Amino acid sequence: MGYTVTNPYTGETLKTFSVQSDAEIEAALKKAEDFYQKQKKVAVAARAAKLKRFGEVLLAHKEELAHEAALNMGKRLSEGRGEVELCVKLAEYYASNVELLQSKPYSYAGGKKALLEYHSLGIIASIEPWNFPYSQVVRVLAPNYLIGNPVVLKHAGIVAGCASLLEKMVQEAGWEEGAFKNLFVSHKQVSQIIADERVQGVALTGSEAVGRTIAGAAGKSLVKSTMELGGSDVFAILDDADLRLAVADATSARLRNCGQVCTSAKRFIVEKKVAAEFIAGIKKTFTTQQMGDPLDETTELAPLSSHNAAVELQKQVDTAIARGAKVLVEGGIVEGKGNFFKPVVLTDVTTDNPAYRQEFFGPVAQVFIAENDDEVVALANDSDYGLAGAVYGKDETRAHRVASQIETGQVFINRPSGAYPELPFGGVKHSGYGREMSDLGLYEFTNQKIIVFK
Repeated sequence: MGYTVTNPYTGETLKTFSVQSDAEIEAALKKAEDFYQKQKKVAVAARAAKLKRFGEVLLAHKEELAHEAALNMGKRLSEGRGEVELCVKLAEYYASNVELLQSKPYSYAGGKKALLEYHSLGIIASIEPWNFPYSQVVRVLAPNYLIGNPVVLKHAGIVAGCASLLEKMVQEAGWEEGAFKNLFVSHKQVSQIIADERVQGVALTGSEAVGRTIAGAAGKSLVKSTMELGGSDVFAILDDADLRLAVADATSARLRNCGQVCTSAKRFIVEKKVAAEFIAGIKKTFTTQQMGDPLDETTELAPLSSHNAAVELQKQVDTAIARGAKVLVEGGIVEGKGNFFKPVVLTDVTTDNPAYRQEFFGPVAQVFIAENDDEVVALANDSDYGLAGAVYGKDETRAHRVASQIETGQVFINRPSGAYPELPFGGVKHSGYGREMSDLGLYEFTNQKIIVFK
């Protein structure tokens, strides 16, 4: 098993990387362990300064990083720049919030003192996906570097070029040897890494199926894990919503990154009173997307990440239609150059249709019509997933009441879901467990040690 980078627009093989040997993995783990031990005696402020420098390096190389993502997995340049900017914000957030690691006083037994201290744990294995090849890594890397946990990365094969480039950014920032290492490893070697006694945490972003495998391996070794898995996020439009805003945001929320986002708005639940107008709006916006080369600044919809991704998505759509779903917007695989997939919108997806429970990882949306707020909530929660979501309505109190009842890790009101360093991110149900970003992301792989005084 090797790592191959294939341009999703041209089909050209750009780079290949060999799987590393067990000896190379052992050397990387040894250096990581050395970093962990040495950093116990280093002030957090010193790492914060280098984390800030990392952000500056990323910003200086923004165009290069965005270009590499476009070639590896088809991300449009503007989206690639945005992803790099998020990484910069993540680095700056943790570098500027060292006080999050200050000891916290507790009291017990009628006023006696105790102190909660935050300590590093050890090596963190980060297993990350191709759709956000930089930010998914940095949201694990930044908080763990600050606390003093080294990170070893197993990235998705199709973005091996991005993984290699990110490691160069860390080196340019002057980080200590062992703080971060990208490893090109096999699935078997991943299991061996998780089982290594020096590894004390596993952070995964991936599919539900992969999550079950990795969580099982981590559990077997009694290693703490966080799982950010799939999503089938709801985008609820109440009958008092600003429909122009809702249509525009529904389109961007579903089609950004060509729909290849865990938190994409995959299920539009619209109240009956405004359903016809909303549907007319998305019919127009979903059919006017300019497809093209992700390196072309005028492109609005880039190709899917791989030929296989397009084929599998088409199979899901065909099965959904065969089982009774109606087509509001026709689309699908576009024959010829590139892994293009025209947006599809389905409706009348019944509970016995496989599509009702599946995640569509590409530009495919489903529309459900609800009679009232209670039915919106019922439809939203009738899902195996619970990652994020959005509610649109001019009455913010009402929208908040609906949002509070939706079973997800995040709900945004009158704006699409997004990633912000200051806000915790993560899901419930089959969308996983644990949180990334914010103070909660920092504490996930921290030894929260209580010191108790007599």
